[in-house]
Amino acid sequence: MATPTQPLSSTTVTNLPPAFSLPSEVVACLKNARFLHLGTCDELFPHVSLMNYTYLPSTPFTPNPVVIMTTSPSSKKTQHMAKNPHVSLLVHDWVSHRPPTRPSDAGVEGSPPRPAPRSSLASMLLDLNSSSLSRISATINGVARLVSQGSDEEAWYKALHVENNSFEDQAQGGVGLQGAPGSQGSGRDWTIEGEEVRVVVVQPQDGSIADWKGGVKDWSLEDTVSEDRGRQQPLVNGV
Repeated sequence: MATPTQPLSSTTVTNLPPAFSLPSEVVACLKNARFLHLGTCDELFPHVSLMNYTYLPSTPFTPNPVVIMTTSPSSKKTQHMAKNPHVSLLVHDWVSHRPPTRPSDAGVEGSPPRPAPRSSLASMLLDLNSSSLSRISATINGVARLVSQGSDEEAWYKALHVENNSFEDQAQGGVGLQGAPGSQGSGRDWTIEGEEVRVVVVQPQDGSIADWKGGVKDWSLEDTVSEDRGRQQPLVNGV
């Protein structure tokens, strides 16, 4: 089991040996975060989407960890994955906030507007709270697969995914993401503008863990590292 991530210096890069399971830090992020960023690419044109997801350490269909998502058949990300199955996921355990900027004599209005100065006590409490939340982000490189429509596998993933992404705020009228349960006002509505959604299964291969100080740990899975990435070529700074 991987040890918890410790703050690293901005120049620290660690290559973890290939393993048969995801690092504990990555698993913790996947279990606790609500959304992730999905990166796809068609030739030279990248695309990023904010997605609901379900993490599974294994399933009846594979012993490997997978990430489940749903998407509209006509979306750009679906078209990308049909042509190029290699994708990247970004998930983190921090809550973003914009710190106050230094005062300026230029008198230029910025966006967002400059907030009123905080008291020293308020600043200290905010810094403590931010430090407890802002720890790591995990990048996951993997191969995406569109599950066959009408299959038992698709039905199994859909049932589990809708259960995992039916939140109280959606039941009270909250808005879901495109391709996610609840996006049409119901936790079990699987259509988007009349189209049946597709189930996407991403099998992680390798990735990196970055802490808030810029330290990076590169990792890979022993049994899912693809030949085209190369087992003897470790990642450099998470790239």
